[in-house]
Amino acid sequence: MGCGSCSSGGCGSSAKLGTVPAGCNNNGTCMTSGCNKLDVYDWLSDMDLPSNYKPFDIVEVRFKGSRKDFYINSENLYLEMGEMVAVEPTTGGYDIGHVSLTGELVRLQLKKNNIDPESVQKKIYRKANENDVVKFNAAKELEWETMHKARKLALDLGLSMKISDVDYQGDKTKATFFYTAEGRVDFRELIKKMAEAFRIRIEMRQIGMRQEASRLGGIGSCGRELCCSTWLTDFKTVSTSAARYQNLSLNTLKLAGQCGKLKCCLNFELDSYMDALRDIPNDVNRIETQNGVAYLQKTDIFKKIMWFSFPGEESWIPLTIQKVKELSEMNKTGIKPVSLEYIPEQKEVKKPIVFDYENVVGQDSLTRLDDKNKRRKKRKSKPKQAISSSPEQAKKIEEIKVSQERKPREAKSTNYNTNRQTNNTVNVEITNDNQSQPKTDQQKKKRRYNNRNKNRNNNNQNKGGE
Repeated sequence: MGCGSCSSGGCGSSAKLGTVPAGCNNNGTCMTSGCNKLDVYDWLSDMDLPSNYKPFDIVEVRFKGSRKDFYINSENLYLEMGEMVAVEPTTGGYDIGHVSLTGELVRLQLKKNNIDPESVQKKIYRKANENDVVKFNAAKELEWETMHKARKLALDLGLSMKISDVDYQGDKTKATFFYTAEGRVDFRELIKKMAEAFRIRIEMRQIGMRQEASRLGGIGSCGRELCCSTWLTDFKTVSTSAARYQNLSLNTLKLAGQCGKLKCCLNFELDSYMDALRDIPNDVNRIETQNGVAYLQKTDIFKKIMWFSFPGEESWIPLTIQKVKELSEMNKTGIKPVSLEYIPEQKEVKKPIVFDYENVVGQDSLTRLDDKNKRRKKRKSKPKQAISSSPEQAKKIEEIKVSQERKPREAKSTNYNTNRQTNNTVNVEITNDNQSQPKTDQQKKKRRYNNRNKNRNNNNQNKGGE
């Protein structure tokens, strides 16, 4: 779209305005997708060919729209893809086109199109020079104005035809008018008037609606450029059965493309749907049960699930294809099942990991460590036993324990006080020298008092001796 070889004629206008199409710096002579239709990638261009290799002398040349033709490179010119060349037309003069393919890939294209290389007779004259390019651009600028004048002449004559596109020859001596019509049209009078108005040789060519869309181009409902104007070369018939097989709604507004016919893309996925429908029964539209008759509502082709429902109920019951076949065979033999079984979605169950080898290095050590951690138990700390310094103190401790056992259990507060009193009176620590030391506050005070008195007496004795 928007290049010198497209039907919009944007190349000449863009050259005037000084703007360049996106991804192009040569106004139509490059091979990008924005400037060229039906691109071909030469995947053999970077390969090293043998020294005694003789290049293939036939070249593929592209013209406006999707028209391509094969020409003999009799002059052995070095041609690259996208280069403009002057070629021999069907009638007198010369035509200008762009090289679309060279080398061994042309041989494959001839084989694909069932064309014998010996049947190619047209030749390449030369590479396009500056005068050829100027004349070619001037011819392309006249196409838009010529098309509108021709439409006006057709309306004045009352002809039921639509002129959709005009293609000028490179030397500006001939113009081909493409039109669409429902039936045959007598355009002899129209040709006379157009020849007087334009002073060129005129050719009228009738095309279909799909070919018209491919020449004009546009954006489809998918948001991308039309397939027929970018890469699609052959137009196959599309029927409504393709939409039925794919469970699409038979709405002509949604299924029709810009050409007014069914979309070509309906055939793209038809083969995969046909393969998936082989296992699905076609003659099972209802299943008779003891609760009533269940009718088919929907078929999930790729998941292979058929949905049935009873009349008056909103819930649908999914059944697998095998279950539907079993129930249909039961109905044929006269047996009615109790009800349709609901099959919930099967959830994936995670299987435990099973090691192929049990004695892998490191595996046993890990299990042993885990077992040790589980078996490890907390060691109970043993209570420290008090060593009695004298038999009298041991007897007192035993008497206090016996008295505590005989006493009835009281509130926590009383027990706490009693325990505190006993601890103050009896709790004694034993040193390594087997000397008892008071632990309560009262005993400590008494000992301090006694020590003071002893020190005073000693001091007094020392003074008297002096």
